[in-house]
Amino acid sequence: MPLADIQDKMRKACDAAGRDYDDVTLIAVSKVQPDERVAAVLDEGHRIFGENKVQEAAGKWPRFRAQYEGIKLHMIGPLQTNKARQAMELAQAIHTVDRPKLATTIARLAQDIGSCPDLFVQVNTGEEPQKAGVLPSDADTFVAEVRALDLPLKGLMCIPPVDEEPALHFALLAKIAARNGLSGLSMGMSSDFERAIALGATHIRVGSAIFGDRVPAQ
Repeated sequence: MPLADIQDKMRKACDAAGRDYDDVTLIAVSKVQPDERVAAVLDEGHRIFGENKVQEAAGKWPRFRAQYEGIKLHMIGPLQTNKARQAMELAQAIHTVDRPKLATTIARLAQDIGSCPDLFVQVNTGEEPQKAGVLPSDADTFVAEVRALDLPLKGLMCIPPVDEEPALHFALLAKIAARNGLSGLSMGMSSDFERAIALGATHIRVGSAIFGDRVPAQ
């Protein structure tokens, strides 16, 4: 689906929800996508992209940044502490802060580097054992811990279970964010971003609907 079609759907969803289109950030998820597909989206003027793996991002985005101005990168995959420095140097936002060790590592590195990306706490709203993220019952405590480290916490992120109604999880994330005074909501992907916008998403992560199906590395 062309980028313009996604943007049109976003506008209609914002209008239906009584929201300003400019209050929702479209993150084009470019993980495991060929360079030519990414370049095509860049050529259309889009500049905000999402990557899952630090290694892939490091191999891709310095080259694109040499060709295109204004690129902003969001790390949206599980982050190992030993990759935190590289992620912080590459990205303008990290959406997957999910444990105290990672938070304290980021805080230490922020002092060393002199800056820090915007941060989102990942909440495992479905309480799935195989999925990263703090449990909803632990979210308030962890948010307080991150804030105590003087980190730039902007909001919360979730990835709903594939077999459940995503709106229920979006509503839960919004409720947790509201009671913690957080305005950022990173939620909604290719199949459900319109429902996410209706429930307050400020960042939507859209991959296949923009780029087509992923192309795994050979």
